[in-house]
Amino acid sequence: MSSVSIRKIGITDLSADAIVNAANSALLQGGGVCGFVFRDAGEEDMRAACSAIGHCDEGSAVITPGFALPAKYVIHAVGPRYIDGNHGEPKLLYSAYKQSLLLAKENGIHSIGFPLISAGIFGYPVEKAWKKALQACSDFISNNDYEIDIIFAVLDDRIKAIGEGTYKVIFGAK
Repeated sequence: MSSVSIRKIGITDLSADAIVNAANSALLQGGGVCGFVFRDAGEEDMRAACSAIGHCDEGSAVITPGFALPAKYVIHAVGPRYIDGNHGEPKLLYSAYKQSLLLAKENGIHSIGFPLISAGIFGYPVEKAWKKALQACSDFISNNDYEIDIIFAVLDDRIKAIGEGTYKVIFGAK
């Protein structure tokens, strides 16, 4: 049975088949989650793998090996930069999660760790980011006969609490 959970842990410390990098469209090493993923995977290896792919559109995702990470794979998902919510940001954010989960399914990945995509330096409001993230996961589980454990890795207690509240609304109190 598939599951969704929220844990206070660094994304690169997760023992999962894959983790998701909150990537930029150029697939370059950035700050925040992206910087940690590149650093902990091995910067040179990850740069070479991402350079070979070259680009990833907003709302889409690509996959590389995990290199030195505990995870076998890294799925690089490009969320939108938040402007005002009226420039397609909700659709693009939802799509980034959906495409990541579809890549997981295509690659036989049964456990995946997500950061809260776009909620850091891309400026997406945390409450709205959680709604799109958890709705995309709920929809994927409902529409796919595929076992997967989805773990959201967050470091901030306030962000975790907001996620837990949103989880109860979308998945029902548990």
